Amino acid sequence: MDINFNKNEDHNKLLLSDLKRKLAQVKLGGGQKSIEKHKSKGKLTARERIDYLLDSKTSSIEIGAFAGDGMYEEHGGCPSGGVVVKIGYIKGKQCMVVANDATVKAGAWFPITGKKNLRAQEIAIENRLPIIYLVDSAGVYLPMQDEIFPDKEHFGRIFRNNAIMSSMGITQIAAVMGSCVAGGAYLPIMSDEALIVDKTGSIFLAGSYLVKAAIGETIDNETLGGATTHCEISGVTDYKAKDDKDALDTIKNIIDKIGDYNKAGFNRAKALKPVENPQDIYGIIPRSRADQYDMKEIIKRLVDNSEFDEYKAGYGKTIITAYARIDGWAVGIVANQRKLVKTQQGEMQFGGVIYNDSADKATRFIANCNQKKIPLVFLQDVTGFMVGSKSEHGGIIKDGAKMVNAVSNSVVPKFTIIIGNSYGAGNYAMCGKAYDPRLIVAWPSAELAVMSGNSAAKVLLQIETASLKKKGVTITKEKEEELYNNIKSRYDEQVSPYYAASRLWTDAIIDPLDTRKWISMGIEVANHAPIEKAFNMGVLQV
Repeated sequence: MDINFNKNEDHNKLLLSDLKRKLAQVKLGGGQKSIEKHKSKGKLTARERIDYLLDSKTSSIEIGAFAGDGMYEEHGGCPSGGVVVKIGYIKGKQCMVVANDATVKAGAWFPITGKKNLRAQEIAIENRLPIIYLVDSAGVYLPMQDEIFPDKEHFGRIFRNNAIMSSMGITQIAAVMGSCVAGGAYLPIMSDEALIVDKTGSIFLAGSYLVKAAIGETIDNETLGGATTHCEISGVTDYKAKDDKDALDTIKNIIDKIGDYNKAGFNRAKALKPVENPQDIYGIIPRSRADQYDMKEIIKRLVDNSEFDEYKAGYGKTIITAYARIDGWAVGIVANQRKLVKTQQGEMQFGGVIYNDSADKATRFIANCNQKKIPLVFLQDVTGFMVGSKSEHGGIIKDGAKMVNAVSNSVVPKFTIIIGNSYGAGNYAMCGKAYDPRLIVAWPSAELAVMSGNSAAKVLLQIETASLKKKGVTITKEKEEELYNNIKSRYDEQVSPYYAASRLWTDAIIDPLDTRKWISMGIEVANHAPIEKAFNMGVLQV
């Protein structure tokens, strides 16, 4: 190994260490004091509930762990969006579990909480995945009600989705393990089956204080909407549990009896580990996002037996298209080649840039994978499409549009891994969030933006200096440098993978060594949903 490999390795392992530190902080939810207060009521935390519910010694993946990161600081913050979402196995069956974290503002819903819950339901709907709700929430966070209550993608969409999933035959089970008030009371009751924990769970449209104020009736919350009331008088809930573990055991028993699902039928063989050492990834990914490397070396460390069959290997070399297996699953890989490549005509093409021929190749490959019913994996490290007169005269916009069309209309499940750069229209063509990947995750080395921090800062600097000069301000070299650094600092914060993850532009930031697990579990999830639509790219300007 050369010195550059070792420096890259040190840099990427520091990024990984930072990721683990941030995750450990996020998992504390509202903090140690809030956790102690929560547990003093005889309740498990949201993460303890999920851990108890999921089968031990099995894999799971967490969606949106960094949701809300760095947001709502003026309101005390909202770690993980106040809700924990995981995909794992219950009695051997894959399920989505959504658990309110009552240590964060009593489980109140911030805008990001609603977005995260909707993302969980979106995954459940498109993959026909059973979903379990562990409810413990004070309802909408009132100081921000205007950002969570009335719009199409706000709080009410949750209940609309409950109804849609029920009509689709997707199993929904809800356990009321704490507060469940106002509009939130509809979620468990719109599920197929509802449980409630005695003495700690409660469901009502209005609590005792509001009832007193509204109609003058004096009543305590337990009598108004506790477990005995709803299991023996109203009939609102189906099961009464004596404590959290009893409720979770009941859910396990219900899931255990669910029949098998109709499978999409994706091809799977015996899983093989990569021959090349996956740990090498840390040394291959460069410290600088401007530096080059061979994406094929990354692919060898992600795929079974380090083997892949490259499609059109000698054509459109800035995109790699290849068939391979990941944990036994057949996949079609579309990856940005990050090193300088030479065309058959002897021309050099920049790594990470999509040219006319590479866009054409990717379009054809995506169509082939759709015809063969092979899931697609996009490995993003892209700076955008090639610019300049030669590309424009060659029809780069048309070729790029074809690729975007193919990605948009693809009917096989898509999975996106952002390894490095994810800039501009390259993000779109390589199946960014707007193009419905079943799962989209980033490595700690990722950056998401319209353009790099360096390029954006130079553009914005020109605009700002021109504006200041019009006002009569003299721009010295020192002043220009100060302006540049301030602009770049602001922009760099926004291109960070944590900025994207906090807003759910990605589902997670992951250790590169977990990539195989995410793709494998993702395809297994997608296998719950048979493909019912034919691949059709519509009208194209060929």
